[in-house]
Amino acid sequence: MGPSTWHPVAEHLVAAGHQARVPSLLHVGAGPAPFWPRAVDAVRDDLSEVPVDTPLVLVAHSNAGLFLPAIRSGLDHPVAASVFVDAALPARIGPTPVAPPELLEFLRPKAVNGRLPRWTDWWDEADVAPMFADPQVRQNVVEEQPALPLSYYEQHIPVPDGWDDHPCSYLLFGPPYEGLADEARQRGWRVAHLPGAHLHQIVDPTGTARHLVELSAH
Repeated sequence: MGPSTWHPVAEHLVAAGHQARVPSLLHVGAGPAPFWPRAVDAVRDDLSEVPVDTPLVLVAHSNAGLFLPAIRSGLDHPVAASVFVDAALPARIGPTPVAPPELLEFLRPKAVNGRLPRWTDWWDEADVAPMFADPQVRQNVVEEQPALPLSYYEQHIPVPDGWDDHPCSYLLFGPPYEGLADEARQRGWRVAHLPGAHLHQIVDPTGTARHLVELSAH
């Protein structure tokens, strides 16, 4: 997903008096592997004008949850909290595979010359349509998506020791992430549930922003 999926939430946070930035990770899948260092660089570059002593709350959605430990360890800023939103969780001890075997089995037949179709083209219309309340928003989000190489999903992402030296929490939207929310509970994290589909942040940016603020307040 591109950054437009989080711009409405960022706007609500700013309107409520918070600072918010939405780094773009669209170029993470460009160029040769390894891919994860480009995620770290993208966030570092986006924060270059933020004073280094400013505490951060990191928010990772979906597959980006796997990058969060590397991003956190690659930043000079202090991290006050991290919130995983309907997100994949890094392994307790890394490195973490981006895709489990069953997902790779699902993806490999879809690749053409080593490159996959856009994420929303993986699924049936009955699965995709409920994620979007507005046709124009859907068009913007779909057109922004990158076509990632299959090798992106075959990579492993490091989990640096001590990355979770700050409060972490989990915001669940819905299936199929309930098991990951349960895993977050087992790790001692706070968990909240805002029922919706996987892109619920574009449907209810107000509620999503409110939960982020609540979960990051410790």
